[in-house]
Amino acid sequence: MLYLQIRIPTDDPDIQTNRPADEQNMDDHISQPYALLLLPHPPSSSFPRLKEAYGPGLSAVFSKLSATLDGANRIALLDIALPVPGVLSPRCQPRAKIFNSLQRLLASFYKLVGVICAAANIELDGPGGVDTRVFFVDYDPTGGLSSSKQGPVIDLRTLATCGRPWEDVYTFETKTGKELAAAFSTYLRSQAGDSQLPKFSAVPGGEESIPSDDLLTTNDSQLFRHYSVAVGGTWDHLHVGHKLLLTATALAIDPLADSNQSKERLMTIGVTGDELLVNKKYAEFLESWDERWQSARSFLDAIIDFSPPETHVANIQRISNPEPNGKYVLVKVTPDLSLKFVQISDPFGPTITDPSISALVVSQETRSGGKAVNDKRAERGWPSLDVFEVDVLHSGEVAETAESTAASFESKISSTDIRRRRMDMAKGNL
Repeated sequence: MLYLQIRIPTDDPDIQTNRPADEQNMDDHISQPYALLLLPHPPSSSFPRLKEAYGPGLSAVFSKLSATLDGANRIALLDIALPVPGVLSPRCQPRAKIFNSLQRLLASFYKLVGVICAAANIELDGPGGVDTRVFFVDYDPTGGLSSSKQGPVIDLRTLATCGRPWEDVYTFETKTGKELAAAFSTYLRSQAGDSQLPKFSAVPGGEESIPSDDLLTTNDSQLFRHYSVAVGGTWDHLHVGHKLLLTATALAIDPLADSNQSKERLMTIGVTGDELLVNKKYAEFLESWDERWQSARSFLDAIIDFSPPETHVANIQRISNPEPNGKYVLVKVTPDLSLKFVQISDPFGPTITDPSISALVVSQETRSGGKAVNDKRAERGWPSLDVFEVDVLHSGEVAETAESTAASFESKISSTDIRRRRMDMAKGNL
């Protein structure tokens, strides 16, 4: 067995922590624009309502960030805080009760991001584009204060005091948008003082509305807490479809019910081994296994770890054992939460070698894989996994857009199309 534990300083260039500019040198900070978008609460989880409420504002923000790149071979970072009042309340525990509501909202929102960028010909995630990371914030000015230090669901104070070096904070020109900006600014000043505040800018659009009943519905039959959850994928050229699936997996893991509870929580991410991908289209532009797990890890850091930079030290273990699923990288994000990136060589991965896993996250198009996994576990006499299903991003609901826009949207959520574009760029065809 090869065992290597590394404590990595956060300015190590070989490991992406996705705590962007504060862990890079000043040149990197200048070259990579970094912004936060504070949204007013969504009126509904439906795509048409989100488009009506957020469309103009999102278009303005993405256009501004794209313009700062000016066609350069760089990527802008955009954190998007999506408020859902009451999401941290006891009635929303365990997370399984609200999983469907939150993943549906997230899917509609990422679909909106893709459609807006397709219509404006703005690249997502790749060179010259915007790397978008969406997480949830519980903020209700009329209610009590909720607290959560770990994403993808946090409170507003934690967001404001996490120490991320945003250069710009965008808010909406609505009453609720202004209230949210004021509260956030107050928290920010208490932490950083006036001299270190980012630039605040208001964008048009938004609507004054009360969230509809479908925004946060609960499934009271789901009462089991999950502390070990798995997901699998290739994760090549990480795009918004991948981000939806990874965020949903983080949502499926429950926070500890008691702050004094000593329990290890584990998110297992299966990453397809290179040897299984040789027959993929444009295989020469596939990212390596190391690049793919690091991209997934970088994104998960951005939506989970909101600890101040001075308290953040990467702790990584690289394990190589001869048994199935014996090669993996273990990343400790917080004292009680680790990410395990496992090199997989079959459709089942660690779900049939690790009996401690209690839940599996799949997309709608791979739901049959969940049944196959549970059949295999039944053969071993292991308990079945709870299977959480995530919506698929597609252009079906955006048929009213131009055909070219729908095609561009589909290309943004296809790793094959992304590799094809990389090939065209390498040949000078773009």
